[in-house]
Amino acid sequence: MRIVISGANSATGQAILRCTLQDGAPYAVVAAVRSERAADQIRPLLGERGSTVRISYDDPRSLDEAFHGASAIIHVAGVLVERPGSTYQQANVAPAHGAVEAAKRCAAEKFILISGTGADQKSSNGYYRTKGQAEALVRSSGLCYTILRAPLLLGPATAGAAALTRNASGPRARLIGGGRNFQQPLYVNDLARAALSAVQPSVARNRILDLVGPVALPERELIERAARLLGHKVRVSSIPKVLLWFVLAVRQRVFRPGFSADAVEVITADTRLDPQPAASELGIRLTGIEEMINHSLGQERKNERG
Repeated sequence: MRIVISGANSATGQAILRCTLQDGAPYAVVAAVRSERAADQIRPLLGERGSTVRISYDDPRSLDEAFHGASAIIHVAGVLVERPGSTYQQANVAPAHGAVEAAKRCAAEKFILISGTGADQKSSNGYYRTKGQAEALVRSSGLCYTILRAPLLLGPATAGAAALTRNASGPRARLIGGGRNFQQPLYVNDLARAALSAVQPSVARNRILDLVGPVALPERELIERAARLLGHKVRVSSIPKVLLWFVLAVRQRVFRPGFSADAVEVITADTRLDPQPAASELGIRLTGIEEMINHSLGQERKNERG
């Protein structure tokens, strides 16, 4: 089975590559990336049956060459924080459109889209709206699909793990709104295993699944648990959410990319969903919260050394 991962240099893409090596799965994996630098980054994660290919989402020919002969496409590309030349529309919608059209031309048997919890093409929030628009492209494509909506991701190379380590490492942490919003973090390797399970046409066929972690807890508690694993306590203080949102909203109005009011709304949203339906349908076991935090902090490697 030939699988193409578009956006393979992302944290999720790298987790998928690691899982194909660990599980010894009989996949020929093609890691599709947009630069040679990204290709160099992931080559150590490719086994004998893996290869890299350069693509441009604006170049149908490059996509057709990458997707040719593929049984399944796992599309991972997207951003939460906009940057110059990488707006929500440019990063969340345009690549999905290019990948879907190429998958149709190449007659792929399955298309798996990694989306986000809360995705809604009618939302006033740019992130949620463009994620919803990408989902709509997949649903209306005529392709057999699975859409996996993921929350905050923890684990190797994730932005969530970096933020967790940063906030838990010192004696104090300043969190938006005091970190009272509920997070339901998912281990990135669980998302990777779910995506690989979904490449089979019969698994989660034409389904949208909220794939969330096993525990929902306030963000401040997540930080406090991580600090205890690091051997100390952390005092959490509050960044006023309304004031921050107002400042960033003004910044957005003058079209300055970066951390935005939309991003604040996403990272402070409450996520409290039943984790079992998606995990059961995909046939995966969800990683526990303590193990997830441990992996995110690199504690296992420290314990092995020490």
